[in-house]
Amino acid sequence: MKQNISKQELFAKTPVRQALLTMAIPTIISQMINLIYNMVDAFFIGRTGNSYMMAATTITLTMVMMNVALSNLFGIGGGSLVARLMGAGQPDKARRVSAFGMYGAIAIALVYSLLIGLFLDPILKFLGASEATLGFARQYALIVTVLGSLPSILSLTLAHLLRNAGFSSQASMGLSMGGILNCALDPLFMFVLLPKGQEVTGAAIATALSNVIACAYLLCAYARATKDAPLSFRPADAKAVGGENIRLLLSVGVPSAILTGLFDVANICVNIIAAAHNDLVLAGMGIVMKVERVPNAINIGICQGMLPIVAYNFTSGDHKRMKAVISTARKTGLIVSFACMALFQLFAAQAARAFLSTSAGDVAAALATVGYATLFLRIRSLASPVQFINYHTSYCMQAMGNGRGTMLHAFVRELVFYIPMMFILDRLFGETGLAAALPVGEACGAVFALCLLRRWLRSHSTED
Repeated sequence: MKQNISKQELFAKTPVRQALLTMAIPTIISQMINLIYNMVDAFFIGRTGNSYMMAATTITLTMVMMNVALSNLFGIGGGSLVARLMGAGQPDKARRVSAFGMYGAIAIALVYSLLIGLFLDPILKFLGASEATLGFARQYALIVTVLGSLPSILSLTLAHLLRNAGFSSQASMGLSMGGILNCALDPLFMFVLLPKGQEVTGAAIATALSNVIACAYLLCAYARATKDAPLSFRPADAKAVGGENIRLLLSVGVPSAILTGLFDVANICVNIIAAAHNDLVLAGMGIVMKVERVPNAINIGICQGMLPIVAYNFTSGDHKRMKAVISTARKTGLIVSFACMALFQLFAAQAARAFLSTSAGDVAAALATVGYATLFLRIRSLASPVQFINYHTSYCMQAMGNGRGTMLHAFVRELVFYIPMMFILDRLFGETGLAAALPVGEACGAVFALCLLRRWLRSHSTED
């Protein structure tokens, strides 16, 4: 019980800044390494100077990122409920919820893999694959998505459950392990073990293998944590979860999954519109969508570290402490966002060149791709502060069990503001307008999100 008491002490009594740092720093580290893990394929593929391979990884990125949305269903939904049940002093219910979340993640991963496998080529063509990129995209998606979604989704779900039970370091270690392995295995498979021309296949094998090893580590960490925390492996606990707890899990998990899923839908729309211009615009946009994830990864780490503390104190009734955590996390994230925005304005060209060699392969195509990426990054990076406000507000509502508000925010942010802006601004200003849709749409979404959060806090007798 010693470990369990220490987690309650962290959530309930440790000074706010220290508690947030304790939970957020490991999460930020894992987010950054996981970011490298997702970016390293594109980085090494970029060493070939092949813009069409780069475009193919852009197309498949949305399929890979859907793993994150599906893991949120049972990971954030289950993890948030576990933290709230801990705050309410109901460890037995928390154990049943955690077991249900783990087995639910396995089931949904298998269904997703099957559907992608059955309709792979039509999906890739819908996402913007051309004759020049379809073969490369197929190679990557078959291994990473069709064969590799189960360990990927399960790893992310286990990490959420561990983090919300107070085991942030263990969760971060597992995800970080996958990123480090991918950095090492990518060049081995791409440039040593497989012949030239099979770089995309090599990157896919390295990624899938890294996912499997990371998943194995997290399963072991989860098994150890069950001795000290309200977490469970037992199928009997999953079966005994109860309809009310399933409803509470889904009330947060479904909006969280939809939020991430709609973000992926927005990226799909970006890809389709960019591909309609040409493959080089698509490749340039793909580079930017990877680079701009640096501030996003840091800020999501801050928000994920904040979530269990907010959830615990919301349920325990210590709203003063809860508001202090929310405020501290918001200030920290905004500082990070503005700093990254300034750096991208200054070093956009260097960041773009880091992802695509202009001295190998088709040099003219590579130079054009880097030019597009530089322009797009300077424009899209303006969204970083308001994008953080959207993340922060959404995680606050998830922590407090406000699934309806989270879902409403997700729909309005993407379907009312961002996606329509893409089509309108692209039609008016071409590819420059497409890039500008992100800061415009995110700014509108942030205003709406803050209004939702203020209304929720007032309705629950808390101060702004």
